[in-house]
Amino acid sequence: MAAPAEELGDFDRVIHEPARLALTTALLSVEGADFLFLQNLTGLTKGNLSSHLSKLNGAGFVAFTKSGAGRTARTWVALTPEGRKATIRHWKRLDQLKHLADGELADPDPP
Repeated sequence: MAAPAEELGDFDRVIHEPARLALTTALLSVEGADFLFLQNLTGLTKGNLSSHLSKLNGAGFVAFTKSGAGRTARTWVALTPEGRKATIRHWKRLDQLKHLADGELADPDPP
């Protein structure tokens, strides 16, 4: 069995970044959310949020829908089916890593 540190190398770095993990996790529980809601939820600046969403979009994990124009324009963000699977898979990996680390910490006779 691999050590916890060895398991970290297999993480999807696109999702693992804290802001992107927060975004995908938030989107996991809804059908989608608008840009302003995600900005308020995460506390990211517009530019930072846009950058993270672009990376997620480039990986095929989120899709955008734009509506309106000018001051009424809205950008709707939703996880794609692949983004949903990747986020769930990532949380399962984190949970496995936690259990692996818990097992090592509980070992009374470390090597």
